Amino acid sequence: MRSALVIGTGLIGTSVALALTRRGVTVHLADRDPEQARTAAALGAGTEEAPDGPVDLAVVAAPPALVADVLADALRRGAARAYIDVASVKGGPRRELEARGLDLAAYIGTHPMSGGEKSGPLAATADLFEGRPWVLTPTRETDTEVLNLALELVSYCRAVPVVMDADAHDRAVALVSHMPHLVSSMVAARLEHADETAVRLCGPGIRDVTRIAASDPRMWIDILSANPGPVADLLGDVAADLEETVRALRALQSADDDKRREGGAGIEAVLRRGNAGQVRVPGKHGSAPRAYETVVVLIDDQPGQLARIFADAGRAGVNIEDVRIEHATGQQAGLVQLMVEPKAAAVLTAALSERGWAIRQ
Repeated sequence: MRSALVIGTGLIGTSVALALTRRGVTVHLADRDPEQARTAAALGAGTEEAPDGPVDLAVVAAPPALVADVLADALRRGAARAYIDVASVKGGPRRELEARGLDLAAYIGTHPMSGGEKSGPLAATADLFEGRPWVLTPTRETDTEVLNLALELVSYCRAVPVVMDADAHDRAVALVSHMPHLVSSMVAARLEHADETAVRLCGPGIRDVTRIAASDPRMWIDILSANPGPVADLLGDVAADLEETVRALRALQSADDDKRREGGAGIEAVLRRGNAGQVRVPGKHGSAPRAYETVVVLIDDQPGQLARIFADAGRAGVNIEDVRIEHATGQQAGLVQLMVEPKAAAVLTAALSERGWAIRQ
């Protein structure tokens, strides 16, 4: 691939463009908002100049509701040898294009499973997709050269290609992305008018659950409008679980021993189902999840503290598998949770203690 046209210079489009320019591809940028395209170009994502002729690959990074219109326009004017989109839903746009009678041999729907809470070109990075799944949804009509160009793009972005049926993809993202986002928003909404004293008690648990609720609502309206059925079905199942859980909790309030036992069994059942589902979430690098031990270190909120901890862990020959930080309420300090292999926990604890770090048991 020598040239590409990226149509839509938000977070995803600009990140694709940055990854391609890093690999020496000439990237042309287009956006209905010229200022956004100028911003992306200023970041080094490519040029605002229109290509002289068809490029090798056109990447449509428009909102799901506009993907079919933008792709149809690009196909009709022969903008490229191959066309992909990066929208988070796949079945709907393809059916819209088929209804318009377009030849779709040069098109393949794709979806990089990566993003962020912030939108727009200023949030983009060339390594946004590194190590992340990138779904490809070819059909029998998809030209081999088109599939190869899409795979080349995925490789340039250092992502991991995953081939799926378009409708199966839409059901999958409803489960692992769209439904969780709405649940996160509903939990976060409980905080809107909560007492300030209660909000000050927020810890890592509520932060983890509500993190994605910070995303742009306008972007999510576009996404959910393109995949409402599967998301509604899943939320219906969640609602049924909630009703059962509420009944179990009410039973725990009862003065009747049998009802309390029944309520306890109901709560235990939902918690155990949660355990069973959570262990299926892929672990590091997409492999099976692994159990790590946590070494908790108290640090001051000062520059260089984390760097020092990682350096000291490196000197001890210990690899940090994951890290979390819990900031102390009202204090310039925090607890750093270092996840390591079980056999390395004692080694790391001893090494950090020797270097003066305060270990919390």
